Amino acid sequence: MRSGWEKITLGELLNFRRGHDLPKTDMKKGSIPVVGSNGVIGYHDISTTPAPCLTIGRSGNVGNPLLLDQDCWAHNTTLYVDDFKDNDPIFLFYLLKTLNLANMSGGSAVPTLNRNHIHPLLIYTTKKYKVQRAIAATLSCLDDKIELNNKINANLEAQAQAIFKSWFVDFEPFQDGEFADSELGMIPKGWRVGKLGEIIRIIDNRGKTPPLANGPTEFPIIDVKALAGNNRIVDYNNCTKFVDEITYSNWFRSGHPNPYDILLSTVGSLAEIKLFLGAVGCVAQNVVAFRSIPNISLYLYEYLRYIKKDLISYDIGSVQPSIKVTHIIKHPILLPPDDIMRSFDDVSHSITSQIYNNCLQSRTLAALRDALLPKLMSGEIEVPLAE
Repeated sequence: MRSGWEKITLGELLNFRRGHDLPKTDMKKGSIPVVGSNGVIGYHDISTTPAPCLTIGRSGNVGNPLLLDQDCWAHNTTLYVDDFKDNDPIFLFYLLKTLNLANMSGGSAVPTLNRNHIHPLLIYTTKKYKVQRAIAATLSCLDDKIELNNKINANLEAQAQAIFKSWFVDFEPFQDGEFADSELGMIPKGWRVGKLGEIIRIIDNRGKTPPLANGPTEFPIIDVKALAGNNRIVDYNNCTKFVDEITYSNWFRSGHPNPYDILLSTVGSLAEIKLFLGAVGCVAQNVVAFRSIPNISLYLYEYLRYIKKDLISYDIGSVQPSIKVTHIIKHPILLPPDDIMRSFDDVSHSITSQIYNNCLQSRTLAALRDALLPKLMSGEIEVPLAE
């Protein structure tokens, strides 16, 4: 046993308290985040917990920790720390991530976490504050860089959308030319309105579920969860189903997406849109891929995002939301001259490359963090202490 490391109970490190009721009708616009088991679920003008606010899911997303460096309202779906007992809050946050507290939820129909059950949990850790701070600084440095990449990407996404709107909605660079009427309103003369089906090839493997592998492989199935969020790059961390190489090579009748194909969800959370870049993947249930013809993928991507509400309006689902590809491909699309669309693609390609590279770096940093986390928290790896 390393010096300064010992087996103690979780209750000796911190004290959890159950969160507080707050009806949705009482969640007001304010500066105080309301923290539920899935993160921030609203805002209020009163806090229950002074900064830092460290919570774990009590029901719903059980055991999931969240740390905010500000006052918050801890919702009754959480347990929150009301006494850190002179331990570093950031260290405790990372420690909680290693404890698999979801396994300690009750056996009822709706799993819940009882603080009296987890306080006696024996853990091997250190109460030396300097050691805690050094470990927390190492891990949070990686998370801070990931968060910075996310902010940079959000800014780049906004830039790409602003350029698209300037060129193809407000027509700002083309105001000196003539305009003509169309089914989409006044558009620059020489442009036309077509149908989506004119400029795409469809990769559609829907209809039945492929035989799944028993665990992760190199061939993930990209479903609706992987298309969530505002970033244009597929989030492979959200892929939970996989196939083996034989199934990947032989089962999918329409083949697989190519780089810069556009993935679109058709069931459940409708019209979630992503670019396919940089990895192997399969589209099966609930997702189709569009391959632009000619090669104007980024113009098409931004256009589909711009008309997302129109695409959602094609919902025909009774039990769950659903849209038909046969309806989508009949939707009108503005078709400027090829050279203008390609000019936009050139500009957007540079932005997309930056976003993609940031995503790759974040994946590498997250993998490093996840590898270091259990080793640092068990004392297997020692972090140098600042003088």
